[in-house]
Amino acid sequence: MVGKKNGLSIPRTLKNVKEKDMNYPEPIFVSETTSTNNYLADLCNRQTLPDMTTVYTTYQSAGRGQRGNTWESEAGANLLFSFVVFPEFLEARRQFLLSQVTALALQEVLSTYTPDITIKWPNDIYWKDRKLCGTLIENDLTGTCISRSISGTGINLNQAQFPAHIPNPVSLFQITGKHYEQRFILEQVLEKATHYYELLKNDNTEPITGRYKEALYRRNGFHPYQDEAGIFQARIVDIEPIGKLILEDETGHRREYMFKEVSYVL
Repeated sequence: MVGKKNGLSIPRTLKNVKEKDMNYPEPIFVSETTSTNNYLADLCNRQTLPDMTTVYTTYQSAGRGQRGNTWESEAGANLLFSFVVFPEFLEARRQFLLSQVTALALQEVLSTYTPDITIKWPNDIYWKDRKLCGTLIENDLTGTCISRSISGTGINLNQAQFPAHIPNPVSLFQITGKHYEQRFILEQVLEKATHYYELLKNDNTEPITGRYKEALYRRNGFHPYQDEAGIFQARIVDIEPIGKLILEDETGHRREYMFKEVSYVL
């Protein structure tokens, strides 16, 4: 259910969000920054912060995406945020669980506003065949474990048009015709992310991995993919704990890929 405040769409469960206790620190708003990931990393380097400390903005001048890409966003239109956790209990070989925590939080929240929201492996959020969110996770290691993990996300909320050179973007406004208040969406996402992170801390990972697989983009049927050898048709068989994508092609051959080794053909 969605209500309205000043013409913005707000879920009814959050209309009185100030009246309830947050299970995460009060998010820090900055009107503009180069990158919320960089801002939060600098903050971590200067002081001790609790898990789920969050920085958010509506404009960043040098946002970063995966594979060295930039994240472009119209000033004031969207939600750009980063949160930090300190999962010293988590071995580096299990770091994909952190990516799943963020992706699930985003997928579940955005699914309350519109159907057809899925997770495109490893952690993009799609509406049908178009990209609604991107996430960049940066981990620091101490020995064999993760000492700090910063998860930075951009959600296309209220942008009406995108530059032609961006491949397949979409905003929640374009999907629903409604405008959204960034703070309310943020609080929903942080509630979900905190929930899944608590499961991870308690080593209760089955709900995380199970839900992630259920929410995958193109989880059923054969679809086109491309690797260094060319384009092929395959179906998703599994996602291994380290994040490896397991595909089966039309000949029944099993194909295994880590990040950046295969791409979806859209």
